[in-house]
Amino acid sequence: MAPERGERVAIVGAGLAGCLLAVLLGRRGIEVTVYERRPDPRIAGAERGRSINLAISARGLAALEQVGLRDRSLKQALPMHGRMVHPLGKEQNFQPYSADGERAINSISRAQLNESLLDTAEATPGVTLRFAQRVTGVDVQAGALLMEDGGTEHADVVLAGDGAYSAVRRSLGLNEDADFLEHGYKELTVPPRGGDFALDPDALHIWPRGTSMMIALPNLDRSFTCTLFWPKSDLAALDTPEKITAYFAEHYPDVAGLIPDLVDDYERNPVGSLVTVRCRPWTRRGDGAIVALLGDAAHAIVPFFGQGANCAFEDCIEIDRCLTETGGDWARALALYEERRKPNTDAIAEMALDNFIEMRDRVSSPVYRAKQAATHALERRLAGRYVSRYELVSFSTMPYARIPARIRRQNLALAGAASAVLAGLAVLLRLALRQRR
Repeated sequence: MAPERGERVAIVGAGLAGCLLAVLLGRRGIEVTVYERRPDPRIAGAERGRSINLAISARGLAALEQVGLRDRSLKQALPMHGRMVHPLGKEQNFQPYSADGERAINSISRAQLNESLLDTAEATPGVTLRFAQRVTGVDVQAGALLMEDGGTEHADVVLAGDGAYSAVRRSLGLNEDADFLEHGYKELTVPPRGGDFALDPDALHIWPRGTSMMIALPNLDRSFTCTLFWPKSDLAALDTPEKITAYFAEHYPDVAGLIPDLVDDYERNPVGSLVTVRCRPWTRRGDGAIVALLGDAAHAIVPFFGQGANCAFEDCIEIDRCLTETGGDWARALALYEERRKPNTDAIAEMALDNFIEMRDRVSSPVYRAKQAATHALERRLAGRYVSRYELVSFSTMPYARIPARIRRQNLALAGAASAVLAGLAVLLRLALRQRR
């Protein structure tokens, strides 16, 4: 489908990815209408208990730079230079993210970032935002968005960023797999204490408890947003105020007293689900329209590498790049977008699942801490040649799919060098023994 005068482009979902993509398309001179099922969050406010602070890192910042929002976003964020681990019954310990201790991921409110993107989209010529407009599906033959009220809206190109439970994706009958963890999540709040942060604001705090964990990210108002990642059966078991307070006193004793609204937050905030969505194809073409999925609608991942938003932003940048490379031919551009992005999103999905195990279990182990110290020492000694997985994911824009192979090559080279050193030592030892004889 080549670009035509009067072609109608629709984006479903005014979340982070939908807004960023709208700005990128608007700046290309493309008229785009964004449909959002919720009322305008700048007026109605964010949904209670479902904010989950974002950890914006190199990929997300590179994308925000493209629309002039990098500096504004960093002013709304707090840098976190490492993890503060809170083992049960032991002293907390700080684990820097980078070998030099200088690099940080950035804690930012999802709602604040979404508002910034909405403001930018609204100010972009050619972009129209339509709130409280629920899209229930797409008819690709008729070129129509199907609306909840029974009506339709014409669209030649539909870009669906309507989340992990995408109505557009379901309507297309694509081959999809949704893998739910047995864990759910629930948010709590640690308010400021004496007008200051109750915990160290330079860290992402983790309370690893084997099969479950709690994390806390700092906010500009000096509060912390805590998120419990527990088996849903455990979340449901705390069904009285007494059980809630007793459990936290036993399992999170160093923070329980810092949450004055613990019972209220726990009882009122909803339990969210954690899902990995794998889908193929991401595009569907009919006589009337071409449809493509992006962000969580195409590849929802669990949040344990802090890459959900960063990854979705990369989707938007890739669509924009592919439009440039194909001269604005939507069909070719979207096919190229899927070809390039699918291997990368599959890779980060697996790394995010692995990082869940690391965060809830491994980080409190002395063996893990020794391994991390050794890794950082190698990074300092072999700067640029040996780089940890965390650095490549969070502090570079290397395609996710290339990272596992890079790590394997590094480890093989390191093993080879170690073997050569040991072989050399063995030769020297044999020579020394002969001389002694």
